[in-house]
Amino acid sequence: MSGTAKESSTAELLGLRTGLVIQELGWDDDVDDTLRVAIEDGIDSEMVEEAVEAVDAVLLWWREDDGDLVDGLVDALTDLTEDGHIWLMTPKVGRPGFVDASVISESALTAGMAVTKGQHLSEDWAASKLVRPKGVPR
Repeated sequence: MSGTAKESSTAELLGLRTGLVIQELGWDDDVDDTLRVAIEDGIDSEMVEEAVEAVDAVLLWWREDDGDLVDGLVDALTDLTEDGHIWLMTPKVGRPGFVDASVISESALTAGMAVTKGQHLSEDWAASKLVRPKGVPR
């Protein structure tokens, strides 16, 4: 697969496309930069850290020792549009910082969100899509 096809398919798998504003939170030197570049190429823009307007999606890198996931999710909702979603990026099973699926589900529920699907996009990181349930006010 060519670099361009890989970049396009990564963004497409995440439902991201050109023109969307994506906020990135939790970046550190352990994140998958190839995945980040593929997403930015797929949306034809850089992800923002500090939002100056509402964002369409949040890419949240999270590790077990990053603190309370509920707090992290609530913070990630701050700049998110009403129908936006969060891609929660966590280390895969067996990797340092792994977050158990039950913790993700319970934290999402407590934060007023639901886990809808997961994607395996890189060797070390898994992605979980979190959305606000339909009909639930912000």
